[in-house]
Amino acid sequence: MIPLMPSRPVMTYTLIGSCCLIFLLSPASGFLPVYGSGGGLHRAQADWFQRWGVLPRSLWAGAIRPLFTPFSALFLHGNWLHLIGNVLFLLVFGGLVERRMGALRFVLFYAFTGYIAMLCYAAAYWGSTETLIGASGAVSGVLGAFLYLYPGARVTSVFPFLFFLPLRFPAWLVLVFWLALQWLAAREAASGPGVAYLAHIVGFTLGFLYAWLRFRTAKVGRPAPAT
Repeated sequence: MIPLMPSRPVMTYTLIGSCCLIFLLSPASGFLPVYGSGGGLHRAQADWFQRWGVLPRSLWAGAIRPLFTPFSALFLHGNWLHLIGNVLFLLVFGGLVERRMGALRFVLFYAFTGYIAMLCYAAAYWGSTETLIGASGAVSGVLGAFLYLYPGARVTSVFPFLFFLPLRFPAWLVLVFWLALQWLAAREAASGPGVAYLAHIVGFTLGFLYAWLRFRTAKVGRPAPAT
């Protein structure tokens, strides 16, 4: 049985800090002056994403460098809302998953699920020239693992159609509802790239399957509630 009080999730905090720091140092934050770009901030931001993000068409061209970009793209975000959304999900769900997996296994799991989610999205839209960035594929993997490991944990959720009233639900209900929304959105976006709903679904599925394969014979104690 695992202890009720979680140990300090060092890798979760490190991943969050890395995403925040890289965003602040990128043109997307709007904090740093832009030099050497005739198109100003918009051009500098596009160049930054094309250099370090996943460009599906070039990913399959056979060059070595593009194969690294699914890793670097995990730390890039297009705007503050994009960053805050991923950071909040990782903060709420990442610590307990890291506690169960261990710090090293957790960060490898995070990188692997994010990488494969990026590749699957790039394969589905192999001819696209739109850049794919963000930690959401890896974060979705964390959500999938959390669903298997702690389905009965209570999660505080806020829904706009309920006047932003905070309510507590079992994790399995919140995460299954979230996955259903991704599935519906992915079907609507099937005509072309945009928000990477497909990457979310792939990451979530990989995370759940990994947790099932790794921990299906282990006993999992009742966790401290997620918030």
